[in-house]
Amino acid sequence: MRYPRDLAGYGPNPPHANWPGGANIAIQFVLNYEEGGENNVLHGDQASEAFLSDVVGAAPWPGARHWNIESMYEYGARAGFWRLHRLFTQARLPVTVYGVATALMRAPQQVQAMLDADWEIASHGYKWIEHKDMERQEEAAQIAQAVRLHTVATGSRPLGWYTGRCSVNTVDLVSEQGGFAYISDTYDDDLPYWRVHNAKPQLIIPYTLANNDMRFVTASGFANGEEFFQALKDSFDCLYREGAEGSPKMMSIGLHCRLVGQPGRFEGLKRFVDYIQGFDKVWVAKRIDIARHWADHHPYQPPQLAPSQMDAESFMAIFGGVFEHSPFIAQRAWEAELGPANDSPLGIHFALRNQFRMASDDERLGILNAHPDLAGKLAAAKRLTADSTSEQASAGLDALTDDERETFTELNTRYVEKFGFPFIIAVRDNTKASILEAFKNRLQNDRATEFATACAQVERIAQLRIEALYAG
Repeated sequence: MRYPRDLAGYGPNPPHANWPGGANIAIQFVLNYEEGGENNVLHGDQASEAFLSDVVGAAPWPGARHWNIESMYEYGARAGFWRLHRLFTQARLPVTVYGVATALMRAPQQVQAMLDADWEIASHGYKWIEHKDMERQEEAAQIAQAVRLHTVATGSRPLGWYTGRCSVNTVDLVSEQGGFAYISDTYDDDLPYWRVHNAKPQLIIPYTLANNDMRFVTASGFANGEEFFQALKDSFDCLYREGAEGSPKMMSIGLHCRLVGQPGRFEGLKRFVDYIQGFDKVWVAKRIDIARHWADHHPYQPPQLAPSQMDAESFMAIFGGVFEHSPFIAQRAWEAELGPANDSPLGIHFALRNQFRMASDDERLGILNAHPDLAGKLAAAKRLTADSTSEQASAGLDALTDDERETFTELNTRYVEKFGFPFIIAVRDNTKASILEAFKNRLQNDRATEFATACAQVERIAQLRIEALYAG
C-alpha cells in the first residue's frame, strides 16, 4: 500500500530560504478577488452563494437569488477593493491577487487598477464554487477555461494558481495543465517545496487560513480589527524571531475585498502594515517573486532514494539484506504502508524496524541466529556477507592475534551455550576493546534481557547499513 500524504516535509532542519537582502521573513499579501464569480443563478448556477459572507450560517437558496449576500459581495467590488488598493499602493507594497476568472471578466476597472499597480494576478479558478464533488474531467475543463478567460481579461496567462474550494484532484490537475510557476492549494508548510506528479516537479507555495480575514465570518474567528491585527502581529513576531535565529520562513496573509475591506476590520490590517514597516530585514513580495527565488536558490533535486516509489524488485535489491539473511522483513515493509515519510534513512529504517518488532519471537530468534559469530569460523573462511565483512573489519576483527582469536572463540562458545544465539553488537559503534568488554558484561544477563539487547543491536546494525546505503 502506498500512502500519498507527506507528513514529513522538511523535518527538523528546513532549508535556509536565503531571502533577498538576508531578510528574516518573506511576507506575502494575497487579495482574493471573487466578487462576480460566486454562486448565482444569474451565472448559471443551481443556487445562491452561502460562503464567506456576513450572513453567518447562511444556506444556499436553490433556484433563487439571495439579495443580501449578493449585495455583500458587491460591496467588496464597489468599495472594499478600492480601500485596499489605496492602502497597498500608498504603502508601495506588492500584492498577489487570486482572481476568479469570471469575476475578472466582470471587473474592468479593478483589473486595470491591479495592472497599473503592477500586482501579480494569479488564477483563483474559473468560478468561485465548490469543487469537491466535481468529476475529474469537468474540473480539468474548468481549469483550462479559467486560464483562457484569465488571459483574455488580464492580457497574460496566470503563473500562479489557487482554487481554494478545491477537490482532492485539483493540485494534480493543475500540475497536468502545466505552465504554472507555483500552486497554492495546500496549507502544510511555512516554506515552498517541490511536489512530483507524473514524474514532473511542481513548486508548491502553501497558503493560509489562519492569517486570513475569512475568520471574521467563521466560528471562533476575529470579532474586530484589533483581534485580526494581534493575530497577524503574533505570527509575524514568531516567524521574524525564527528568521533572526537562522531559519527564515514566509508568512502568507489572506484578504477579501468584502471582508477586511469593511472599515472597522480594515483598521486592523492597516495597523499591521504600519507595524511591519518598523522592521528591517523584511521582504514583502509577490508570490511569483517567491516562486522565482525558490526555483533559483532551491531548484528541484530528485531524491537519492525514494523507497515508497520503488517496485518490489528494486526495493528488495536495495533493502532486502539490511536484516542479515532475512529478506522477509523488507518484503513485509514493501507490502505494508509506505509513504513520503519513509523516503529518508530514518523513515525507511522506521518501516523495516517496525516489521522486525512485529515479527514473532521465533522469527526474531531466527534473525539473531542468522548473524555470524564475531571473528568466528565464517569470517576465517571468508563466508560473511559483504556488510558483515566490512563491519567486522571496521573494528579490526579481521586482523586479530592468535590470543585475541582464542579469546573471541571462547566468549562466542560461552555466549551461544547460555543464550542460544550468537553475540550481536553494532561493531561500527565500537572498538575491539569495547566489544570485548560488552561481551563479558552481557554474559551476566538473563536470557530475556539479553534477547532484548541483541534485538536492539540488530536494529542499530540495520540503521547503520541504511545510512551507508544513502551515503553511498
